[in-house]
Amino acid sequence: MTTLACFHCGEPAADQPAITLELDGQPRRFCCQGCKAVCETIHREGLTGFYQFRTEPAVTPRRLSDSELERIRELDHPLAQQAFVSPVQGGQEAQLLIGGITCAACIWLLENHLKLRPGVLGFTVNHTTQRARLVWAQDQVKLSDLLIAIHELGYSARPYQPDEAEQALRAEHRSMLIRLVLAGIGSFQSMMLAFPLYFEMVNDLSPEFVSFFRWFSLLIATPVVFYSARPFFSNALRDLQSRHLTMDVPVAIAIGLAYLASAWVTAVGGEEVYFESVCMFTFFLLLGRYIEVQARFRAGLTGNALAGYQPNVASRVQNQQVEVVPTHSVQPGDVIRIRPGETLPVDGEIASGQSTLNEAALTGEYLPETRVPGDRVHAGSINGENPLDVKVLKAGSQTRLSGIMRILDRVQAEKPPAALMADRMAGKFVARVLILAPIVWLGWWLAGADNAFDITLSVLVVTCPCALSLATPTAITAATVRLRRLGFLPTRGHTLESMNTIDTVIFDKTGTLTRGELSLVDCTVVGSQDRSTCLALAAGLEQYSEHPVARVFHHRRAEVVSGVENHLGGGLSGEFGGHRLYIGHRDFVEQHTGTPAPAAGAKHAGMEIWLASDTEWLACFRLDDEPRPDAAAAIDALRQLGIRTLLLSGDRSGHVDHIARTLGIDEAIDRASPEDKLAVLQRLGDEGRQVMMVGDGLNDLPSMAGAGISVAMGSAADLTQLHADAVLLNGQLAQLVEALKASRQTRKVIRQNLVWALVYNLCALPLAAAGLVPPWLAAIGMSLSSLIVVLNALRLGRAPTEPRHPHKPAVGAEAVS
Repeated sequence: MTTLACFHCGEPAADQPAITLELDGQPRRFCCQGCKAVCETIHREGLTGFYQFRTEPAVTPRRLSDSELERIRELDHPLAQQAFVSPVQGGQEAQLLIGGITCAACIWLLENHLKLRPGVLGFTVNHTTQRARLVWAQDQVKLSDLLIAIHELGYSARPYQPDEAEQALRAEHRSMLIRLVLAGIGSFQSMMLAFPLYFEMVNDLSPEFVSFFRWFSLLIATPVVFYSARPFFSNALRDLQSRHLTMDVPVAIAIGLAYLASAWVTAVGGEEVYFESVCMFTFFLLLGRYIEVQARFRAGLTGNALAGYQPNVASRVQNQQVEVVPTHSVQPGDVIRIRPGETLPVDGEIASGQSTLNEAALTGEYLPETRVPGDRVHAGSINGENPLDVKVLKAGSQTRLSGIMRILDRVQAEKPPAALMADRMAGKFVARVLILAPIVWLGWWLAGADNAFDITLSVLVVTCPCALSLATPTAITAATVRLRRLGFLPTRGHTLESMNTIDTVIFDKTGTLTRGELSLVDCTVVGSQDRSTCLALAAGLEQYSEHPVARVFHHRRAEVVSGVENHLGGGLSGEFGGHRLYIGHRDFVEQHTGTPAPAAGAKHAGMEIWLASDTEWLACFRLDDEPRPDAAAAIDALRQLGIRTLLLSGDRSGHVDHIARTLGIDEAIDRASPEDKLAVLQRLGDEGRQVMMVGDGLNDLPSMAGAGISVAMGSAADLTQLHADAVLLNGQLAQLVEALKASRQTRKVIRQNLVWALVYNLCALPLAAAGLVPPWLAAIGMSLSSLIVVLNALRLGRAPTEPRHPHKPAVGAEAVS
């Protein structure tokens, strides 16, 4: 009796009365009302292509219980969404983990079904990680309604949690390792049986022994083909149905033909079996892919390595009591305690305590940085020796670390132009090989060759374009990981590839080449007090002000000054030691002392702040926005690379020219409006220049958008970082030079890989077609070709970086805070 199968999920559909639905003039049978309802939904929305493209049976839908619906509805609460939802332009973005995906058709169905829902702005699913990015308008549709719509199709959707994703990756890794080990065992065993026959080490074997060897080889090869090689067959079916040829197509054809032909010869009789070639081909191909996957896992591009830096619990301080609470329940304004050795779960500001923080997860800077009350700190930083109380500013998906993880996910999902070109080349190559293989077989068969099938099999195997497909993505992956560790984060798929053409770098001044804040550059004593006393008196007065000038003195030793008054637009005054003190600009102090300021040395390009008492002038402090410590070295390194530098700023001419001369910049343009900056970029473009723009302010956005590559400093506004092609997380300009070097090296490695892959295939194809390469040797050659490409690309990740200058402090964390 024939068992009827469900049209949607493939399960037995023997219910009486039968559950049927007429589709396209034909009655379709279903195992349950759920599958019928899903099928009706798919047809009603015009998504019938799902049934044409799928390569696996669909998931059987089930009715959600009331408790499950209630749990999904709970995800609409703002507190629940803090851990996985973040605001984006026009709506909200959620990171989801989708369950039940079996093939590319599932993704096609999910993406098209969700995009038809009102309020959905975007929905994409990554087949490899089964993670989805959902963007929706919160005022038009609830998140729970969209999650329920996914469940109604037979799939599951839940907030992405790094721990669960890590478990899924480990399960996938374990499955691949089992497939590899099984194929390896099969290869060794089948070669032991084939070796004596190949080299006639055992003479005069009876037909019974030969048949026994063949049947035993069939027994060994069967699990290798049906388990170890299964991904090749499923991927090939998917590719054929979607009419997009990849390297899995010739791989599956070669394995399938060799196995079926060998099984036929074993059962019916004949000259040759190829079980050892089938096992070896599967083993070496899996070995190459396993090494590639291992490299990607070490790279941490999935974001799970970064996500592990965010603790699940926090110690919240309330009414002098400390309670341990889930991180997602922490709100802005709360105060949490971070003990030595603990990792910060939130972005915030130090309320009390002083300690060192290791911010390598954010900036790539391995040296700890000292942090004091008032400093900004970020999730993922590891506390050093002292406890800290931190006032929460951002938590959950709003932290800067979460933003970096989202950028990494986006970069991983995007394919750069070079990778797309390699995929197109591989697809065309596969198509031509599939046409050439039967022609080779026909030619040798007409020539009367007994090994025509062997030769055809070798052609299919040796010309598999694995190396061609791996040439670009493996190199870009390794280079991206290297730059991420240095603190340079590409935010677009094309960034690394496009950077190798840059010949001009334009810098903004404030916050880019300079620190972006005032600092004390000189103190000239003009009275009876020494330098340290003058600084302490200034700090005692300025501690009562929040003016940017006052912050220069806030962390210095301060004398106790009483009766401090703030004179708006002038300065401060107070009592100390029976005398009245004044601090402020020259005119303010002269007005209150009644005497002109004494000469204080050569005039400085920065700001002068004077300190005096009611009896004498005491000191002149000179403040300025100083260049970053590594700026001059970075400019010099760019010049050595043959790159022209330009300073483009809206500030006054004196300071712009001073900074340009100090750093050795080729050209400086001052008082430039956003329109002026765009005009400069246009002029450079007309001259054929390839321009990179480095900035940190919102006013830099128009010019950054007009540049070929835009880089935002780590201290830049969120909107600036969002629109940039890369972010210099640690603010070290030296790493910008490293990134340019890495892009050039990456281009060189990609070229080497592509040349090697093309030369190998062009040389191997005629040799295989001429019958000079047996199938087992073809499998080894193809796998070694792929391994050479992968290992060559991994050199990018191990490339040594230039040592830091001993005089140059690490300023990355300073830029972040």
